[in-house]
Amino acid sequence: MRIHVVDHPLVAHKLTTLRDTRTDSPTFRRLADELVTLLAYEATRDVRTEQVDIQTPVTATTGVRLARPRPLVVPILRAGLGMLDGMVRLLPTAEVGFLGMIRDEETLQASTYATRMPEDLSGRQVYVLDPMLATGGTLVAAIDELISRGADDVTALCLLAAPEGVEVMERELDGSPVTVVTAAIDERLNEHGYIVPGLGDAGDRMYGSAD
Repeated sequence: MRIHVVDHPLVAHKLTTLRDTRTDSPTFRRLADELVTLLAYEATRDVRTEQVDIQTPVTATTGVRLARPRPLVVPILRAGLGMLDGMVRLLPTAEVGFLGMIRDEETLQASTYATRMPEDLSGRQVYVLDPMLATGGTLVAAIDELISRGADDVTALCLLAAPEGVEVMERELDGSPVTVVTAAIDERLNEHGYIVPGLGDAGDRMYGSAD
């Protein structure tokens, strides 16, 4: 597994505002959207392309376009939905799947409650969206599902990561074709499985607690 921390002043600036408890939900959603676009720029450096002949107003030339099969973007519900627009802004021709997962707050284990994806992902580049790589359980379970469907090139985009989650992914996905792109690796997890200093519960910050 590869992990890439995006070191850029604009990334750090937006992440700081996301961390701030005074940032309201509309502002949080907007900044998360902008931050994902910056992460997506880095995450798609190796997106597959093919040559294409075109005619400019001046002459004929050769350029590139995204290769088929088209990339698949998979947000993990519900918080991953807040990252979708920022991702497809750079990949407007990508297809979108959905993966619903929930974490048991006592055991911290993730389980799947909904899927909407192609059964065969062979040859597809897949981009998984999950704001927080905390314990790592949710992303490991999600990526295992993708690999079981034949995916051989998976990139996970996360706003934040914890060292413990990175360690779990490296152990559980050893030898798998996985890259993690994130804005920062924070200090640690607390006793409740939250990233420290983190930014709280990303889903609640985006959409409210919905109790």
